[in-house]
Amino acid sequence: MAMELFASEGHTCISFHDLVKGEGIQANQFLITHNDHSALIDPGGALTYTPLSMAVSRHIRLKDLDYIFASHQDPDIIASVDKWLMYTNCKVVVSKLWGRFVPHLVPSYMEHKSLDRYELLPDQGEDVPFGDSYIKCIPAHFLHSVGNFHFYDPVSKILFSGDVGASLVDGDPSHPVEDFDDHLKSMAAFHQRYMNSNKICRYWTNMIRGLDVEMIVPQHGQPFKGKAMVSRFLDWFGQLECGTDMMTQANYRLP
Repeated sequence: MAMELFASEGHTCISFHDLVKGEGIQANQFLITHNDHSALIDPGGALTYTPLSMAVSRHIRLKDLDYIFASHQDPDIIASVDKWLMYTNCKVVVSKLWGRFVPHLVPSYMEHKSLDRYELLPDQGEDVPFGDSYIKCIPAHFLHSVGNFHFYDPVSKILFSGDVGASLVDGDPSHPVEDFDDHLKSMAAFHQRYMNSNKICRYWTNMIRGLDVEMIVPQHGQPFKGKAMVSRFLDWFGQLECGTDMMTQANYRLP
């Protein structure tokens, strides 16, 4: 089922939250359209390609897809890249660190068709043109991947935050968080393990406070909607102890 996150004249942001079936972790995929331009964010792997391509084709002509934005290299982010390269004319926007790794997902017979279709992001990020607008690619390294980006749409003021803000919920993942404290039980443990350290969380939070964000939408679980809830999340994340903060010698013993 598609969920409209934002719609104005000529611009839409759509979330697909229920396409993963079976044992795979729940994941959200996102489509942004701006007039005649379109982009997918974190389209996923083989589990999602067929249902996602069918769902997206109700909104755009697949062949005309401009971009795939990949926040990082995980299989639930980008493992279907070979099919998108084959059946659309899109460019793949990904960290320069993964420019030599993502092609491992593409069959050798397609190599000559895909080498010029990667747009590799520098560590500091950049604004990628999107018609008369742009998608802001924001550094989020070590949250959790070493080459990681989040994507900000200045029209909708939505921050697509990858694994930051992710939750593992039993209910409807398209429904915005209402009770933040209750939501922590589905979110805290994930962040404590997958995020690198409080230092990195603080750097990221300080940066994001410089943006006008109306909604934070992670790749897993529920979104944070409205400035009050966005601020509540940033307050929590900026103080979180996680990753290497929590490691001791006891975690590194021979089995």
